[in-house]
Amino acid sequence: MRGSRFVDSLDDGRTVWHEGKQISRVAEHPAFKGTLSTIKLLFDMLDDPQRRDLVGYAVPEREHYAHSAFLVPYTHQELAKRSLAFSTWSAETFGMMSRLSDYARSIVTGWYAARGELSALDPHFASKIAAYYEEARDRDLFLTTAIIDPQIDRSSGLDDPRIAERFLHVVKETTEGIVVRGAKMIATGAPYAHDFVISSFLQFQDNHRDHAHVLIVPANSPGLHIVCRESFADDRRQNHPLSAKYDEMDAVLFFDDVLVPWERVLLHGDSSKVLALRANKTVNGLAFHQNVVRFVAKLEFVTGLAFAVAEAIGAAGFLHIQEKLGELLTQIDVIKALMFAAEAKAVPDPSGVLVPELSYIESARSLGTKYYPRAIEILQQVGAGGFVQTPSGVEDFYGPISGLMHRYFEGAGVSAEKKVGLFKLAWDLIGSPLGARHLLYERFYAGDPVRGLANHYNRYDKTSLTEPIWKLLKTNSRGETAPA
Repeated sequence: MRGSRFVDSLDDGRTVWHEGKQISRVAEHPAFKGTLSTIKLLFDMLDDPQRRDLVGYAVPEREHYAHSAFLVPYTHQELAKRSLAFSTWSAETFGMMSRLSDYARSIVTGWYAARGELSALDPHFASKIAAYYEEARDRDLFLTTAIIDPQIDRSSGLDDPRIAERFLHVVKETTEGIVVRGAKMIATGAPYAHDFVISSFLQFQDNHRDHAHVLIVPANSPGLHIVCRESFADDRRQNHPLSAKYDEMDAVLFFDDVLVPWERVLLHGDSSKVLALRANKTVNGLAFHQNVVRFVAKLEFVTGLAFAVAEAIGAAGFLHIQEKLGELLTQIDVIKALMFAAEAKAVPDPSGVLVPELSYIESARSLGTKYYPRAIEILQQVGAGGFVQTPSGVEDFYGPISGLMHRYFEGAGVSAEKKVGLFKLAWDLIGSPLGARHLLYERFYAGDPVRGLANHYNRYDKTSLTEPIWKLLKTNSRGETAPA
């Protein structure tokens, strides 16, 4: 089964650091073991004849089922197949794992799909991305991104030598490739990724050529250090059911003179070309589509939890609780509607690839930065003080005070044990370190939310909305009655 092959493949000499120690075998470390067991099961779906069509497709002329993130959609049926794969994996993980490789794989697929158009940026781009796309697809490579630069001094930029030397940059070119030095963040899923998709959110100037690049870097590259944050994993599954299985580790990458082979250097040394690649609609449409599909699953999970908590304590009949629960349903409907609209309004790019309408996707991503914090707030308000009244563990239900436990923790129509289990699940989402990480993640994973909304305005065809206004004023200025 390919899940086992995936886990075994991580023993490849990569350099992973956690709590000051280098991890020799990632798969056996408690910080990663639970998450890897989850990913293993997801990968195994592609080998299950009963489920593989939910997440994969048969690659023409090859005896291989690939994940549908690698499927280039030319029809609405193929676009729907991509969406089904994203929603299936997201439903299996309740939207709690946002970097299951399908996002970064979609970036690579977008580059491959638009390779004809993008060849204008570099004549070697098409052959490089085609070779890598096929390798990643056929070897089931787990990919993740690292596109943020380290937070050193946000008031300064690349013209400051202190910043320029620490942001990822080229220090040497050789016949084999380029040598890069610096740091990148935030690489979610880094310890168990095969390759990193490296770029930047920077607004480059022409003189920033050493910092302008798009790379695909193997995780086991000599000189590459994967420095993990504190683990939020907890193997006490009854008390921390989410933390035990879904802590997708985040990491900072240190590049200590890492050689990137020329075949993995997609763009380099031209700021305008890197910016043009970043703005490509085919790439962004296919990749950001996954973000929205995954977010629907997460909102449904939070909403289901809130419903269950309200019912368990007998509060579902109160009007102010119903108002809050109705608000959660509205969130789901709005994001779903934007997702459906993006798919329905998909139009072919110059090469015929069907690309979801990006404006609807961007709207959903922007709303998500506000919706998720509000959804968590509602869940907190519904359960209120009950969340800090749960016992330390289910062991008390079998100890000397078992009778009292069942008596005083009983819910409205649910047993005491079931109610406590429910509240522990909810607490893992709203009160644990994992839950706090998710709140922060949903606010900022798509970038600066203020800039995101501003960019939406800047890119919009504003004349379609302003021309009727000026037409109305012009009509009124002639003394004529404006149309109703």
